[in-house]
Amino acid sequence: MQPVAIRVLVVDDEESLRHMLSLALSKAGYHVWTAGSGDEALKVLSESEPMDVCLTDVRMPGMDGLALIEQGL
Repeated sequence: MQPVAIRVLVVDDEESLRHMLSLALSKAGYHVWTAGSGDEALKVLSESEPMDVCLTDVRMPGMDGLALIEQGL
């Protein structure tokens, strides 16, 4: 039986940082989802199975990372 990969949601308004984190985490064996905003992250969370880990930027336009954690995680 293969171990279950850890599911990670990366949330950041900077596309280059999201991409870099996604590549590094995927290469390390994690299953990675990304979102460019708090609202987009909530949509990802509502359409998928629960995530094991969420890496989020704290300062983002609109819904910041702390509000995201309060609402969706």
